[in-house]
Amino acid sequence: MKPQSSPRILLVCLGNICRSPTAHGVLEHRLNEAALDVFVDSAGTAAYHVGNPPDHRATAAAQRRGIRLDHLRARQVATDDFERFDLVLAMDRENLEDLLALCPIEHRGKVRLFQEFAGERAVLREVPDPYYGGDDGFEQVLDLVEVATEGLIEHLRRECP
Repeated sequence: MKPQSSPRILLVCLGNICRSPTAHGVLEHRLNEAALDVFVDSAGTAAYHVGNPPDHRATAAAQRRGIRLDHLRARQVATDDFERFDLVLAMDRENLEDLLALCPIEHRGKVRLFQEFAGERAVLREVPDPYYGGDDGFEQVLDLVEVATEGLIEHLRRECP
């Protein structure tokens, strides 16, 4: 991490309308509660939904927990993101592999799975894509993201005092 400036975190899934915007909204909300100065963004490895808001089911599930996603819009990961961000966190292994294939070698240490931050509290090692399922999948994403977010905030407090 760069101690001279606020940490910058990019959360990544496939289309940037379900998992990564959910993680984005939860992380922003929790960072605000913790009064931590961290820049958060989200993106997709694919360009399917560029410019679109998060999936309405993700937005509704988050809103039930007091988390706003309506200000977010999908974008695709860009090569310069690897330089601009301190952590680039993938929601699953497939997107992790896609990120590593795009990432310049000198920035590969920044690319990790988001669920690594859940540590021993992790129920799953990846955040599953809820897109083709029912509302319960979006609730599961929120549950997983909230646990990993707690661990990420603990990490930020240790690494970026």
